[in-house]
Amino acid sequence: MEWIVPGYRHTRELGSGASGRVVLALHEETGTPVAIKYLGDDLRADPDFLTEFREEARLLGDLDTPYVVRLYEYVEGPAGAAIAMELVDGIALRALLKQAGATGPEAALVVLKGSLLGLAAAHALGVVHRDYKPENVLVAADGSSKLVDFGIAVKTGNAGGIAGTPPYMAPEQWTGDPASPAADVYAATATFFECLTGSRPFAGATFAELVVQHTTAPIPDELAPEAVRPLIRRGLAKQAADRPEGAAAFVAELEAIAGAAYGPQWEERGRKRLAAIAALLPLLFPSAGGAPTSGTTALASTTLGPPRRAPRIPRKLLVGAGGGVLLVGALGGVAVGVGGHQAPHVTGGPTPIAITSITPSGPVSVSASASASASASASASASPSASPSASPSSSASPSASASPSSTPSSTPSSSPTTAPPTTINVPTVLGLLPGSAESKLMAAGFRRGNISVAYDCSGAANGNFTVHSQDPTGGSVVSRSASIALAATSRSCLLLPDETGQSSAKNAQLALEQAGFTDVALNPSACNYGWAQVTSQSPAGGQYLMPSTPIQLNSYCIPG
Repeated sequence: MEWIVPGYRHTRELGSGASGRVVLALHEETGTPVAIKYLGDDLRADPDFLTEFREEARLLGDLDTPYVVRLYEYVEGPAGAAIAMELVDGIALRALLKQAGATGPEAALVVLKGSLLGLAAAHALGVVHRDYKPENVLVAADGSSKLVDFGIAVKTGNAGGIAGTPPYMAPEQWTGDPASPAADVYAATATFFECLTGSRPFAGATFAELVVQHTTAPIPDELAPEAVRPLIRRGLAKQAADRPEGAAAFVAELEAIAGAAYGPQWEERGRKRLAAIAALLPLLFPSAGGAPTSGTTALASTTLGPPRRAPRIPRKLLVGAGGGVLLVGALGGVAVGVGGHQAPHVTGGPTPIAITSITPSGPVSVSASASASASASASASASPSASPSASPSSSASPSASASPSSTPSSTPSSSPTTAPPTTINVPTVLGLLPGSAESKLMAAGFRRGNISVAYDCSGAANGNFTVHSQDPTGGSVVSRSASIALAATSRSCLLLPDETGQSSAKNAQLALEQAGFTDVALNPSACNYGWAQVTSQSPAGGQYLMPSTPIQLNSYCIPG
C-alpha cells in the first residue's frame, strides 16, 4: 500500500522519476496546499545519501527569506521518507528561457536580484548553494522568483570536492577549491547572461571543453547589452577575489547599475515582463491541474571524481521535466519519527535539542529531550497519529533534565499551532536603495503588494535613488496588512527650501542658490521703492528637484 505522509491529503501527482515523485497535497488541519516530495526506495536505502539529506536539513533549518522556497516538514520512518514544503505556483526559469529565449535586460536583472537576495540569506548563515542554475529558480505568475534546491549545499570553506552543474560552475569549482559565496555569484551571473542573450556564456559540449572555457576563455560580455556589461565582467571574473565577495555585495552593484541604465522603475517593468512570459505557459503552473510530468531535469547536478562506491542515481532529486515544480532535496528543520523501537535521528535545525514538526501555520512540539551536549533519545509513532498537528500518543524519553525555559516538556501533548504575529515593528529603511528597502520590509513580514515606492525628481531618471521618507515611520508598530509608503529620490537631486513669506526676495534668492539651485529668478526683479517680500514660489518648496530646475520667486513690493 502506498505510504502517505500523515496529516496530508493528496490532490494529484506533479511529477515522477527515478529518484521519486512529487505530489500536490493539502495539509488537513489548515487546508494549506503544499508540495510533498517522496524519495524513491533506492535513495532512501542509501546510508550515505540519508546522511547528506539530514545534513542539508541542518543547513536549511535557519533559512527564512521570501526569496527561497519555505520548508515545512521532513518525515522519515520505516515506510518512507518525504519532504513537505511551500507550494510555489510558478514555473522553472528554464521553461521560460525555452519559451522566450532572451528575456530582455530589465527582466534579467529582476531574476538576478531575486536570486542574489536568496543566496545572500544563505551566505549570511555560512552556506554556499553550489548549484545555482535556471532549473533551480521558480518564477511565479506575478514575476517574482524563488530559489530552490540546496541539494549539494555546504558550509563556506568546506572542501566538498568538484561538484555542481558544469555550464554554471566557477573556475575554482573545477579544481575542488573550498566552497565560497563567490562561486554562487559566478553561477548567478552565468544564468543572468543566459537571460540576457538566450545562450550560456560558454557552450562547450563536453567536460573538457567546459573546464577550458570557464577557466581560460575570455568573458563574452560583448554579447550582452552595454549597460550591464560591468555586471557580467564582475560576476564572471576568473579569479574569485575579483568577484563581489558575496551575493549581498553584488545586489548593491546591480541596483546602482540598473538604476543608472534603466531608471527607477526598472524592477517593476522587469517583473511585468517576466509575468507576461510566464502567462504564455499556463499549463505548467501547478494550479493548472494538468497531467503529471515524468523524468528528471535535463541538466542534473554532477559530482565529478570517483564515486564512493558503485555509481548511483545523481543527487538531484525529482522535478517535472517540462518545468512544473522544482523542489529542494531535503527539508530544513528537524527529523520526525521512526517506528518500532528505533530512536529517531536529531538532525539539528532551529532547535538542536528538540524534535519538532513544522506545520504550514506554525511549529508544534512533537517530542523533545536534551542534555548538555544536545544529544537526544526519543520515539514517535510513524502511523497517521504522528501527523504535523501532533497526537497525545507521541512520547519522549529525555536523556537528561532540561530547563523549562529552553526545552519542551518531556511528555508533550498536542499544542495549538502558533499563529504569525498580527502586528509588526516597522524597520527603518531610510537611505536604502528602494529594492533593498522593500526586501527589508518583506523580511519583517509585510506583503510585497502593500509596499509602494514613489519616485521624486523625475528629471533624474538615470540617478541612483535612495529612500528619504517612509510612512509609517521606523519603529512604529502596525498591522501585518498595513500599507507602507516609501518616497525615494536621486542622489543628484536637491530638496527645495520653501521661501514663501521671506521678507527679502534677494535673501530668498541667495538661500536657494546656496542650497545648490542654479536658475532662480525674481518677479519682479526689483522694487522701485521699499523692499520685496516673497508671496509664492514655483515650484513649491519641500520637493526634490534637479539643481538646474528653473525656480521663480514672486514678490510684493512693500513701501519702506
